[in-house]
Amino acid sequence: MKKSLLLLCTIPFLFSCKKETVTTINNQDSVTKSEKPIARDKFDTDNVKLEDTAVSATKTEEIQMESQSGRVIMRMEKATSMPLTIKETFDKNHDKLIIKISDFTKDKISARITTDQRDFNIRFNQIKLPNGEMNGPFSRELDYQVKGKGELWLIIGKSNMADGKTEGDFTVTVQ
Repeated sequence: MKKSLLLLCTIPFLFSCKKETVTTINNQDSVTKSEKPIARDKFDTDNVKLEDTAVSATKTEEIQMESQSGRVIMRMEKATSMPLTIKETFDKNHDKLIIKISDFTKDKISARITTDQRDFNIRFNQIKLPNGEMNGPFSRELDYQVKGKGELWLIIGKSNMADGKTEGDFTVTVQ
């Protein structure tokens, strides 16, 4: 009796909850893509014209590109201005610093990242050699035998395998 009463009470709910849905198929794409063209020669260090200044003996150019995930800071240096000391600040979670050293002719490069924060999550992510080969990741210290002569890149950013702060001040020393 209780079961039949319960069954009779649920039957109206089954029919009242059934609603037909209308599906409309739109043949137009709902995704809008927007691209900004980037002048490739702006980032090519071979085409960068560096002017002599009386204030600074080092010739440096800095280019910053921003995206939703962070900044990419490019510092272009000449190997003749080595040893280098670069002070920089990361203020977003996915910031990267790329140090491009043109006309690199030495057989070895040494670089160190120093910071006042003990829990700063930062390292040398990759090195791009003059012959186009890339290697990495590394720690905060880098001693590497370089093959070839030409432009060398040091790519610095956070380690995805470690915890810690990703924002703060640091210094990179390159010899």
